[in-house]
Amino acid sequence: MIKRILVANRGEIARRIFTTARRVGIETVAVHSDADVDLPFVREADAAVRLPGNTPAETYLRADLVLEAARRTGADAIHPGYGFLSENADFARKVIGAGLTWIGPAPESIVSMGSKIESKKLMAAAGVPVLPDLTVDTATEDDLPLLVKASAGGGGRGMRIVRTLADLPREIAAAQAEAEAAFGDGTVFVEPYVEHSRHVEVQVVGDRFGEVAVLGERDCSVQRRHQKVIEEAPAPNIDPTVVAQMHEAARNAGSAIDYLGAGTVEFLYDPDKERFFFLEMNTRLQVEHPVTEAVFDVDLVELQLAVAEGRSLAGLDTPRSSLAGHSTSEAGTAGHSTSEPGTAGHSTSEATFGGRVGAEGRGDVSRPAGHAIEVRLYAEDPAHDWQPQSGRLTSFEIPGLTEFERAGRAGVRVDSGFESGSEVSTHYDAMLAKVIAWAPTRAETARMLAGALRRARLHGIVTNRDMLVAALMNESFLSGEVSTAFFDREPAVLDAGTGDPDPTTLFAAAVLRAEQVAARRKVQTRIPVGWRNVVSQPQRTTFSVGETEHVVEWTTGRSGYEAASSDTGIEVLEASPHAVHLRVNGISTRFDGVVTDDHVHVDGPLGAVSLRVVPRFVDPADQVAEGSLLAPMPGTIISVGASVGDQVDEGQTILVMEAMKMQHTIAAPYAGTVTELPATAGQQVEAGAVLAVVSTDQSTDSEGEPA
Repeated sequence: MIKRILVANRGEIARRIFTTARRVGIETVAVHSDADVDLPFVREADAAVRLPGNTPAETYLRADLVLEAARRTGADAIHPGYGFLSENADFARKVIGAGLTWIGPAPESIVSMGSKIESKKLMAAAGVPVLPDLTVDTATEDDLPLLVKASAGGGGRGMRIVRTLADLPREIAAAQAEAEAAFGDGTVFVEPYVEHSRHVEVQVVGDRFGEVAVLGERDCSVQRRHQKVIEEAPAPNIDPTVVAQMHEAARNAGSAIDYLGAGTVEFLYDPDKERFFFLEMNTRLQVEHPVTEAVFDVDLVELQLAVAEGRSLAGLDTPRSSLAGHSTSEAGTAGHSTSEPGTAGHSTSEATFGGRVGAEGRGDVSRPAGHAIEVRLYAEDPAHDWQPQSGRLTSFEIPGLTEFERAGRAGVRVDSGFESGSEVSTHYDAMLAKVIAWAPTRAETARMLAGALRRARLHGIVTNRDMLVAALMNESFLSGEVSTAFFDREPAVLDAGTGDPDPTTLFAAAVLRAEQVAARRKVQTRIPVGWRNVVSQPQRTTFSVGETEHVVEWTTGRSGYEAASSDTGIEVLEASPHAVHLRVNGISTRFDGVVTDDHVHVDGPLGAVSLRVVPRFVDPADQVAEGSLLAPMPGTIISVGASVGDQVDEGQTILVMEAMKMQHTIAAPYAGTVTELPATAGQQVEAGAVLAVVSTDQSTDSEGEPA
């Protein structure tokens, strides 16, 4: 029996595993980098060990440091989480060799699935459908479009879509470079790219007695940059016969490698021809595992622990009585299929849990109850090429159940590694939280999840929250017409929340700002905010959103705040530095806010908005030359593709930088001449640093010098 478990991971992943470990009575150990020292998972563990450094290579990827931490803290088991060392066979062997319990599959299984090239051969031999492998020499026009893909990793890194054969060699080279940087292995392969495909995966759990349980399928098709954004279970709008075939193929895949523990078999589904192909097998727990837990009311981490301790799946009780193959009268737990648009509505003749995993012979689960959807809340800007963000989370409050708890009925679950005041660094992935909702039907689930996101208080960093709400309420999504091309088909959702804030929200922000300034005063505290002895002009507060500035004019006196324009219909009923209660044309409305030195973050009835306070006077040292290309975030310069004096075209790549596990291209904003280029390859840069200056031809003299 496991007594003390070390989680070789961070943030939300560590907290998720700690939650189950505590519930079953297992003590917990955290390891952490310097950058993560103040995150919740560190203080929530029974013991924590510092791994000196910040980057993954310095800390979480150091097997020797992790094993030493286990020895020092008396841990008798290691859970790798998902990511980092979770699919590292050498690490698994070292854990086992140290006499510790490895909570994961056998190292041999990790090796067999670690190479996408070799795993495809193994799956083909097991009768699992696969796509053909192509090369520069064998690919033809009929095979287009093509997908170049890294063999050793995932998450969209080392992947390129190729639409002309002439581009194939260049894209292979680019994918190899990115794969080498991300995974230490530049091996890539080429296969046909299925347009408008869907990404469907099947959850399996194997034990030491040869059972491979199938816990249904998930749809993970809504993606950006080949990385998942929205996941759900069960998968909508797939023929039940095809679903049953996927389940069988996943079982065959797990059996072919004698799989132990929780794993995921991923398929590419072609809805036009109702066929599917093996993509890869993730020999670990997946980020999106909560949707499976919600619809089957199981704890996949607990099943991992059980398998690691040598117990049989056939002897494990499952908590939801509706999985016994019959419906119940309780709301939301009937476990029956529906005919609602966008709902899978399938059931098969395969065996169900029967109250126990595998108790009816083959370890199948074919009757999920209700529907679950998970969204990944990222620190990124969807409207600007998904640009990652970093910095301090001024507010981070998402309404839902106790974190990581399963919903027995309709409800929202929040899995996050952050809290208000946490610092989001550039060293790790940009995901802030997973927000999961469960309800009897797909439409109810989407509405519930969108509502929770709308009510969330997320300030300090730009997030994809507004885009997620728009996607969940999008008619195409609600109909179940999801695919990997969702954002290409529905580009409007990317601009959600980017419009100009309404005048009432701006006025509320100005009042919040004024109240905050007044609260900080050390003298004349009894004088009304913004009071003037002789009123000649209104007070003016200027905010900016992106490149647009908004001026709010207001006055104040004994009667309180008033808008400078009398036709706004705005009355201020109550004001403080944290909330403003307005009555607008007879309708009372509350605005909550967080005010910092240079921003006002407002949550109101029309959504949330972050406004930068434009200072009345600008420090000349903060001004930059026209045409300056600034670092959008802290990161590392990977390559520089131009020199001072070069003539460049609009959109031409000047340099490439890496931040938050992704590469980002910095391009010329217009045709002109590179007049300054202080950035060099390998250089660490801060957000806002000038990387290059491109001057238009009109602003340079005949010798290329600034006029």
